[in-house]
Amino acid sequence: MAKRGPKTHHVVPNSRGGWDVKRGGAGRASEHHNRKQDAIDAAREISRNQGTELRIHNKDGRISQSDSHGGDAHPPKG
Repeated sequence: MAKRGPKTHHVVPNSRGGWDVKRGGAGRASEHHNRKQDAIDAAREISRNQGTELRIHNKDGRISQSDSHGGDAHPPKG
């Protein structure tokens, strides 16, 4: 199962339509957008600023993409 804690942000579908940006483990969305791409752009900026992992979900709730903006324990060389 994917890590869902305070060091992650998620773009998830909203049951009433649109897309939410949520901090891992949060009950409420920090932002809501009508378009998925707008939610991704907002979440990516938040994730970069806060140094968290970003998980982008499909409409079925499964993770489709993951970006690391946190302190990577094994950063790439070069």
